[in-house]
Amino acid sequence: MKRRTFIKLSTLAGVGALAAESGFAIGEFVSNRPPVAGRKFVSEAVERQIVDIKSRIKDPELGWLFENCYPNTLDTTVRTGKRDGKPDSFVITGDIDALWLRDSTAQVTPYLPLAKTDEKLRLMIRGLIHRQAFSILLDPYANAFLPDPNGRGWDDLPKNLPGVHERKWEVDSLCYAIRLSYQYWRVTGDTSPFDNEWADAMRLILKTFRVEQMKDGPSPYRFIRRTTDMFDAPPFQGEGYPIKPCGLIRSAFRPSDDSTIFGFLIPSNMFAVVELRHLAEMFAKIKDLPATAQECTLLADEVERAIMANAVLTHERYGQIFAYEIDGYGNRLFIDDANVPNLVSIPYIGFVPATDPIYRNTRAFALSDANPYFASGKAAEGVGSPHTGKRSVWHIGLIMRAMTSTDDAEIAKCLATIKRTHAGTGFMHESFNPDDPAKFSRKWFAWANTLFGELIVKLDVGNPKLLSRTF
Repeated sequence: MKRRTFIKLSTLAGVGALAAESGFAIGEFVSNRPPVAGRKFVSEAVERQIVDIKSRIKDPELGWLFENCYPNTLDTTVRTGKRDGKPDSFVITGDIDALWLRDSTAQVTPYLPLAKTDEKLRLMIRGLIHRQAFSILLDPYANAFLPDPNGRGWDDLPKNLPGVHERKWEVDSLCYAIRLSYQYWRVTGDTSPFDNEWADAMRLILKTFRVEQMKDGPSPYRFIRRTTDMFDAPPFQGEGYPIKPCGLIRSAFRPSDDSTIFGFLIPSNMFAVVELRHLAEMFAKIKDLPATAQECTLLADEVERAIMANAVLTHERYGQIFAYEIDGYGNRLFIDDANVPNLVSIPYIGFVPATDPIYRNTRAFALSDANPYFASGKAAEGVGSPHTGKRSVWHIGLIMRAMTSTDDAEIAKCLATIKRTHAGTGFMHESFNPDDPAKFSRKWFAWANTLFGELIVKLDVGNPKLLSRTF
């Protein structure tokens, strides 16, 4: 069974993925949020922000989408408590009752600016930092974890440890955990989450990245799943296709949870460069561990050199671009996948700015028919993913295109497309058919919902004139 079919449909109506009567309406658009009593977590700062920003959104349907989507993570996915005397937050991805390191970070990221003044929100995010550190120490190769520490996830080989939902090795998962810690610290100044457990988890990330460079021999990581889906497990008894060490970090899987073809996944290696430098700063300034900080910096520098030496290649139409995957032997994959980090998201993750000439060429490629996973139809065009088949558009892809654009017309086009492709649900989906948006996957996908909210907040701050028009 695939992640995309591992859906607990019976829970949807009860958690607000479908319409719920909250009593608040914008014209004809009635809020689809759960009733206040049914919300998993309430932040007064977030509620104030929703009212404030929505008052400046001229398009009523766009305002309705923002009100539904922005708080969706808090409304439906957050469970808080304590573990070993510390705050503990378990943030599920939505329709799957498991915490992804990647998704959970992305789901709470838009709320981070508010954590400085909202103590309750700050405590929740601190709990998630603790939970992520605990999870990484359980298994640094796992991408997703269960709320029950004794629970069993997928029946893969080698057998998952108790508490592990899925053991797909994804470089970006560990990067997202660093990202959450760093951004929380920079916003709040609070260092209380960064205890010995956290430091041990971060050291394990560094060690795992070094091992997965495979300069000292083969990786110990294997992943075997009984499946007919070629993307759900690497070939050669779970080892993956051959790669030649070149300084990059091998990732067995993509952010889509699909297996890589060529193991050096370039957007994830870019992400590692950025977050290793953030980790170096934290080890130096918070933990006073200059030697460990230096290890992080040296690895970041090595990976960056390897990217520029091996992954900047010439495309016959677009010139010099970043490849999506390479193997170190000279083979490369020219595609883009909507899941973040991807090539379109390079400025968003902070590797190079949107004005970088190689990025601009890469973006032009990714948003064209030269990308096999760029789809065009009667209702929409955008980047999709092999995860959902040959021809689909992802809302995350549309949102990230807008997030990284410097062109108001392009951003407006993305907003208009999002507005007409939610299929009347008031929420973002995983993917949809570009000819018929009513054919979509995942009604309850909190990452996509919250990322859309992040886009609107970003526009409200940096480009409010776009929100003062209709689409």
